[in-house]
Amino acid sequence: MSAQAVADARSAIEQIVYGYAELMDQGDFAGVAALFSRAHYRGAGPSDSGVEGAVAVQEVLETMVQRYDDGTPRTLHVTTNLVIDVDELAVSARARSCFTVFQQVDTGVINPIIAGRYQDSYARDDSGWYLTERVFLTSLVGDLSAHLTVDPFSVA
Repeated sequence: MSAQAVADARSAIEQIVYGYAELMDQGDFAGVAALFSRAHYRGAGPSDSGVEGAVAVQEVLETMVQRYDDGTPRTLHVTTNLVIDVDELAVSARARSCFTVFQQVDTGVINPIIAGRYQDSYARDDSGWYLTERVFLTSLVGDLSAHLTVDPFSVA
């Protein structure tokens, strides 16, 4: 595989990773869901089977994430430590990164509300690179009450 093919793969995957954060912060859940049109979206727990595809992802976001008068969840998703491993045939890749979500609502205080890691899988076809799976590994949890409508860590 050429150095240019690797660079192109990395660039396309970076756009997906960072695009997810930007779309979430804009409250564009349809845009986020489009990134998952051919992907599985789940937490890392043994009981979290996740959801598949754009319709299911958008439904989860619309149901669980609070949006405020400006149409956003009043968050800033910061994604760091992105590592991308592209296979030699340039038809699949894996990525891992860290995330921290900050939120500011009526109190004016900016709070870190959750942090962890993403483990992603990607594939490439004639239309380009696309996400096939995102696994959320939560490391630190703060006050999510102004962000989510349900407690994702409660036992069902």
